[in-house]
Amino acid sequence: MENKERFLSIYREHIHREGSEKLLDYLLSEHSDFFRAPASTRFHGAHAQGLLEHSLNVYDCLKDYLGRPRVKECYHMDYNEETIAIVALLHDICKINCYKESTRNQKVNGQWVQVPFYEYDDRLPYGHGEKSVYIITGFMRLSREEAFAIRYHMGFSGSEEVRNVGAAFEMYPLAFALSTADMEATYYLEGKQQAVIEKGRKQTKRSCSSCKRIKHHNR
Repeated sequence: MENKERFLSIYREHIHREGSEKLLDYLLSEHSDFFRAPASTRFHGAHAQGLLEHSLNVYDCLKDYLGRPRVKECYHMDYNEETIAIVALLHDICKINCYKESTRNQKVNGQWVQVPFYEYDDRLPYGHGEKSVYIITGFMRLSREEAFAIRYHMGFSGSEEVRNVGAAFEMYPLAFALSTADMEATYYLEGKQQAVIEKGRKQTKRSCSSCKRIKHHNR
């Protein structure tokens, strides 16, 4: 299943509150580049459909985090499927229509060539998490915890007042959970660390193959 198809399947299966269909119509319309946009200009998901990929990764990470026994038994985090889908899939819709495709010169194998890249051009500078809340609530209502979770999903890595982030995490555990999922997706599924992980996997496979050959040779 392709990412767009999977996103639509999750959205339509779990999000049913009033206004949700109009929001989805907007995401699918020519007025939105949600399904084509990158997630950033040069960090995680800096490619076409990176935003879509990131949104699904955050959904998977949040589902995993909330499904852990310790989170359920000790922290008593228990959220319905609609809330999980809303905060994960829509936390970054503030990035819609913010990236412009362009080209720049880059040296490749000793030769200067033009390569594609994205420029950031936000025509609605309303912030980050708060902008996502603003866009969503133009179509459907959010619970207070959903709104706080989306508003503070950047956690302590953003430019927020530290005391406000800490207070939001204490008051609304979903905000901490979403922030954790966002960081995991950003740094371990999409960022430079993923390249390190993949390299480690390949080295491990090669080592395992070498060990098998040695064992077979010694038999």
